[in-house]
Amino acid sequence: MTLSKLPIPVTPSGSFAPGRARCRWLPRWGAFKGIALAGLVLASVGVVAAAQNVIPRLEKRGEVTQLVVDGAPFLILGGELLNNSATSLDYLAPIWPRLRETHLNTALVAVSWAQLEPQEGTFDFSLVDGVIQQARAHDMRLVLLWFGSWKNTWSSYAPDWVKRDFERFPRVQLRNGSGTERLTPLSEASQQADARAFAAFMRRVKQLDAERHTVLMVQVENEVGVIPDARDHSPVANTAYAAAVPDALMSYLAGHRETLAPELRAKWLAAGFKTSGSWEEVFGPGLETEDLFMAWHYARYIGKVAEAGKAEYPLPMFTNAALIRPSYAPGQYNSGGPLPHSLDLWRAGGPQLDFLAPDIYFEFKTWADKFSRSGNPLFIPETHGGAVGAANVFYAIGACAAIGFCPFGIDRGPGPDLELAKSYSVIAQLAPLILAHQPEGRVAGVVLGELTPSQQIQLGDYTLAVGRSNPRAVPAGTPPPDADPVDPRGLFIATGLDEFYLAGGGLTITFMPKKPGPPLVGLATVEEGKFVDGRWVPGRRLAGDDTGQGNSISLRGLDRGIQRVTVYRYR
Repeated sequence: MTLSKLPIPVTPSGSFAPGRARCRWLPRWGAFKGIALAGLVLASVGVVAAAQNVIPRLEKRGEVTQLVVDGAPFLILGGELLNNSATSLDYLAPIWPRLRETHLNTALVAVSWAQLEPQEGTFDFSLVDGVIQQARAHDMRLVLLWFGSWKNTWSSYAPDWVKRDFERFPRVQLRNGSGTERLTPLSEASQQADARAFAAFMRRVKQLDAERHTVLMVQVENEVGVIPDARDHSPVANTAYAAAVPDALMSYLAGHRETLAPELRAKWLAAGFKTSGSWEEVFGPGLETEDLFMAWHYARYIGKVAEAGKAEYPLPMFTNAALIRPSYAPGQYNSGGPLPHSLDLWRAGGPQLDFLAPDIYFEFKTWADKFSRSGNPLFIPETHGGAVGAANVFYAIGACAAIGFCPFGIDRGPGPDLELAKSYSVIAQLAPLILAHQPEGRVAGVVLGELTPSQQIQLGDYTLAVGRSNPRAVPAGTPPPDADPVDPRGLFIATGLDEFYLAGGGLTITFMPKKPGPPLVGLATVEEGKFVDGRWVPGRRLAGDDTGQGNSISLRGLDRGIQRVTVYRYR
């Protein structure tokens, strides 16, 4: 079955309608005015149409990298569905309203190689077509996840014809000689089969979506790595491990010697900064070197799969990492995965990938910071939802300029994730301001924990001293009046020299000057409010007890809305 013979699905109205600008004829104001206005309208329509014809892309803007969709920056407020939710369109259909109730704008949805190519060379796109159509019907964007050769190190989503042919598609072997249900990344046949299927998948996405841009990005494979050994011990892998480190990697290391990840540079330095030799000669013996060896081969494999897909439709592409728990050694975690210490090997081996992403389930701030370094834009495809995610999204977007946030299993419960919905509702209102001021470094975020009861944030011309709120005492067993089940968190935007928008809960904020001048900072205007269709609608004006008599801001919970604050200096 060839792609060219497959029909493109239609909308309920019976036409495949790409997004395009529409306008009505305007009343005539006279010949000249009519001609001039018509020219302006046509020009604006042309600009909009041109923007819509540019596929989603990543763009460096000032200090940050942003996802640009239809000509404008886009912030993914997303969630990842359970692994098999999209294996049945009937099962998937009732999930979309719950996602909308959680205020998602994007769903991260898996696509199975086994279902896409049930027989070699025969492709079934019915699930891909249906997922895109259902998402459009509910005004949702998509990040699609390619469950190809690997999902959580294993190869459980590979087609049966791949699984059964272990001679053609060899597996990772353990040190004791036993096999695993895990395709080895050192197999060219496996890589080529995966790449052909992925190319067909991306060709189909282009056919369906090149003008609509429902699909924003694609994740290629999922949480790759080797367990319980640190590397593949098959004969081909043993030969490669004993051979010289590839010239392409050595050339990259030499060219980036001073900017390598500190963990990798230290390991190379400890072995003498050799410019050639076997893996153990260049990096020293040990499990850490075996981890680097696997990282190189996974990066090469996945990079070539991504390359085949981008040749058809070059959406932003990434892969993700399962993280290292404290005190774990290679083999106890997914050895070879795209982790911060091996980021340079992934960049050298898989330059076709636009970034590497962490699945964060512990030590959120630590890992978010690590994956934000060295120019790697932060996108979180998996993390906790609920109260934990509702707090952490403020830090990811505010402190790390994340392009998106996607708690896993967003469809797990019978209803919406109410805590996450509150955070997403507020952040969605602030998104235009966030995206406009991120390039200038005028957005910040914070989450306070037991070990970090306070923090100082540099923002614009001021330092914000951020601490936990201290609600008034109440009778034992009675929740305080402003109780908030979520960790203290906040997102702050400096929109002018003396103007800020603040959102969050459980925080008290005091302003201090950074630049010379009058030493004290006062609160000029403090008002609660919200954005409606991009327009600020003020609510209560705050002063007195609600502002510490004009000395501090109290963020008591998202139900209170956003605060717009102007400040002044005095002596």
